[in-house]
Amino acid sequence: MLVISVPVYYFVVDAIWKTELDEHNKIIADKSTFALNQLKLSDAQLMSSVALWNSIQPGTNIEPVHAGTKVKDSIYTIEKSSTYSSKPAIDRFRCLSTIVTINDLPFRFTVETNIEESGETIAVIAIVTLFFFVLIVVGLLFLSRRLSNTVWQPFRNTLNTLKTFNLHRQSALSFDSGNTKEFEELNQSLNKLIEHTSIAYKTQKEFTENASHELQTPLAILKNKLDVFLQSDDLTEKQYLLAEEMNNALNRSSRINKNLLLLAKIENNQFDNTEAIAFDALLLQSIDILKEHFESKNITIELNIKKDVVLNGNHSLTEVLINNLLLNSIRHTAVNGIVIITLNQQIFSIANSGIKALEERLLFKRFSKHSTYNGGSGLGLAIVNEICKFQQWKITYNFENGAHYFKIYFS
Repeated sequence: MLVISVPVYYFVVDAIWKTELDEHNKIIADKSTFALNQLKLSDAQLMSSVALWNSIQPGTNIEPVHAGTKVKDSIYTIEKSSTYSSKPAIDRFRCLSTIVTINDLPFRFTVETNIEESGETIAVIAIVTLFFFVLIVVGLLFLSRRLSNTVWQPFRNTLNTLKTFNLHRQSALSFDSGNTKEFEELNQSLNKLIEHTSIAYKTQKEFTENASHELQTPLAILKNKLDVFLQSDDLTEKQYLLAEEMNNALNRSSRINKNLLLLAKIENNQFDNTEAIAFDALLLQSIDILKEHFESKNITIELNIKKDVVLNGNHSLTEVLINNLLLNSIRHTAVNGIVIITLNQQIFSIANSGIKALEERLLFKRFSKHSTYNGGSGLGLAIVNEICKFQQWKITYNFENGAHYFKIYFS
């Protein structure tokens, strides 16, 4: 609109300028006629004065009107070069040609007044318009930013508050009140959603904890009874095999129950994670304990373990993490395979030979089946993942060069 306004401004200003010049020319003609009449000159003196006037007044011209000459007034615009200037140029002039009466004789009085150059006028208007255009744009940007910060501040406060929410910790949220109706409705909806989610999560967690606790006692009783039954001398082979299957299933149920309890405790932050852990010593100890399992499958162990790797965390949880990853590598490594264990101050990595990649989407989910092995509880990697979250470590998985890589980054 501002660009379109430039020619509009020009034509409007030009029209106003011409109107003013027409009034100016008319005043000059009337004033000059009045002054000449006041002199009370004779006809000869008048003609001499008119000749002198025409020679020294380049912008005006007075000529006697002869009989039969048209006496109609006219207003017009002409362009002509200035012959008296050192640098001749084409100028525009606004002209008035009118009939005046001096000493009762008719004369044609012509007045020419220079009009401002159109190019200069357009340039000035364009510069002024551009200046105000830049001023408006800068002002709008400034106002828009100020308004945006003011209008969206309640939303940003709500977003920052949501980022601090942790479902495991059940921390209470308090949203800032504002004057914007929509954001107030958003905060109310979020409060209701968080309240319902927290109640559902708390109920589910309490059920898991209670069920696991309640199952411990009957499982222990069943195991004791079954152990006594297996020690009986009058068992047939068929009864023994059946009892052994029951014992294996009972052991698996007991492991699942213990693992669920462990997960519940981790999520409830019931562990201290500020202990100094000699990670290298703990790792070597776990490898030594599981050495027979590696040897039973003739698995080659390659160790790249740095000494004096000390980290802050929880000792018992770190031991569970190491054991679960080592057992996972044993279970999923074929006979005569290889396991490569790497440890330094930044990373702990276990790589075991394999055939194809595991499904990462299900890898750390509870009770997910990502292999053909059925002897585990389905909670090992889920526990490892929760321990890493609790101790603020990062675990990743990838498959490359025919090997599964589980890497834990300490920082």
